[in-house]
Amino acid sequence: MDEQRIYRAALAAWGADAQTLMVFEEMAELQKELCKAARGKDNREQIAEEIADVEIMPEQMKVLHGCAEAVAAYRESKLRRLAIRCGADVEPQEGRETP
Repeated sequence: MDEQRIYRAALAAWGADAQTLMVFEEMAELQKELCKAARGKDNREQIAEEIADVEIMPEQMKVLHGCAEAVAAYRESKLRRLAIRCGADVEPQEGRETP
């Protein structure tokens, strides 16, 4: 499945503004399901579905804004910082120096 092609098609079909608003909607739906779980509801399947929706939308935003490489770099940096803060063992990637 060519995800990038699908993201471009969605942006072409519904437009940048509508898909940007959809990011907010999908995040709100996940928030709602997480709140239900915090109150004791067994809604694991609904949470999984909303996480899938939320994961798709930022991918479209990376296409829309042409920032996939920058996102990857920030993500790696932030994950390393998180690992340090929580004391997780982090194996250096081959060919990369450790900070």
